[in-house]
Amino acid sequence: MARILLFGRLSDIAGWREKTLEPAPARLSDLRALLAADDAALGEALAAPGVQVALDQVLVRDDAALSPRSEVAFLPPMSGG
Repeated sequence: MARILLFGRLSDIAGWREKTLEPAPARLSDLRALLAADDAALGEALAAPGVQVALDQVLVRDDAALSPRSEVAFLPPMSGG
């Protein structure tokens, strides 16, 4: 089962921080579509500029294949100082 993590304002919008999905979607784009279909506000937030995705603790920039045991973390835009 895939483990989905949301951080910062993304978890505030969704109302959850961690969720598991079984079966896991085949691709990251499928996961985004599934989450957006379930919660339009979350889908919009995940599509916003600056949102990053870590797949199995490695940042990815493009669509990627998911395994049944993938961990996918959605990270909101960061600001620093």
